[in-house]
Amino acid sequence: MTIPNLAAFGFDDDYQAIYDAAYRYAREELYPLCARMDNEDWFPETAFRTLAEQGLLGVTVPVEYGGAGLDVLAQCFISEAVAYWNHTVSAGMLASDNLCLHNLVRNANADQKQRYLPRFCDGTVIGALGMTEPGAGSDALGSMATTARRDGDDYVLNGRKLFITNGPVADVLLVYAKTAPEKRQKGISAFIVEKNFPGFSVAQKLDKMGWRGSPTGELVFDDCRVPAGNLVGAENQGHVVMMSGLDIERVIGAFFDIGLAQRAFDLALEYSTQRKQFGQPIGQFQMVQAMLADMYTEIECMRALTYQVGREIVDLAEGEGGRGAIHKRSAAALLAAGRGCMRVLDQAVQIHGGMGFMRETEVNRLYRSGKVGEIAAGSNQIRQVIIAGELLKEAAG
Repeated sequence: MTIPNLAAFGFDDDYQAIYDAAYRYAREELYPLCARMDNEDWFPETAFRTLAEQGLLGVTVPVEYGGAGLDVLAQCFISEAVAYWNHTVSAGMLASDNLCLHNLVRNANADQKQRYLPRFCDGTVIGALGMTEPGAGSDALGSMATTARRDGDDYVLNGRKLFITNGPVADVLLVYAKTAPEKRQKGISAFIVEKNFPGFSVAQKLDKMGWRGSPTGELVFDDCRVPAGNLVGAENQGHVVMMSGLDIERVIGAFFDIGLAQRAFDLALEYSTQRKQFGQPIGQFQMVQAMLADMYTEIECMRALTYQVGREIVDLAEGEGGRGAIHKRSAAALLAAGRGCMRVLDQAVQIHGGMGFMRETEVNRLYRSGKVGEIAAGSNQIRQVIIAGELLKEAAG
């Protein structure tokens, strides 16, 4: 694969250097881990924490807290570059460095930043986001059942969280719970929870068809005591923290999908020049050429929209998000990227034919993981609801 020329999309040399560095490291150090991660559902904890030595953790954390002080667009390009070679590690990075850490960068107070941010940057801490529940997925806010009540100097959390990426291995989690259940969406608060807090436990590690090696779990809060000083933002204002973070998550998820799709395309292109039928490489047949052309076009369309929306989230102010143009466009970017990625993956497996159906092949591994892109961070249908809702508001003036 030729590394994308980011200058062609209007990005400067600094972004290209960041992309290139992440790409090379992932190729040399993370790609060799893929087979074992998939076969054994093995999480390479040492390799993950070692990412800190390469400057790939704490990317958006200010320099005074030990981070690189870069913008979220740099984090997006790192996600794409790493996903090309090891999408599972990239998924874990997204959960820790973006969903958890970047939300703290944007919303935590000075004391919280001093206590937690440096530990993410040096690899001491792996993070996770605790939002989805057994009965609260697409309706994550309204149906949230986890509660938190003030008790002296602590909050006491009770409830369960499900499908939590990095949940079984996380040292620190950003957790949402209802502090005023009668207020529904506007009665939610955000908390920093450490794995050793009394009352917190991992109920189970979940067995997935894809993203294997990226541990996903069910978390339990049984009278879990969280110091009041770990409340992020104001009480009952957790929805502001959450919605702002979700818009950014959707965009970085679209970058992730590009990396995954590009890898599948490159594997299919290479296979079409090597596999021979009827005395010639299958790439010489027009039907295979049509699939390759469609895949290439799909990826270029994904890049065009995603890269532009990536620019738009760079200056997203604290407390912004969850409404307006960026809410609509971030949902559109991930809707297009998730769908496009699955179309590319489907055609990549088709070009591989019988070998594509074999679990041992890389393209099969990518195919099994790709479906998450149409479900996580709000399913395709939720993205459509968001887009249509904002369009109708605009039409109504």
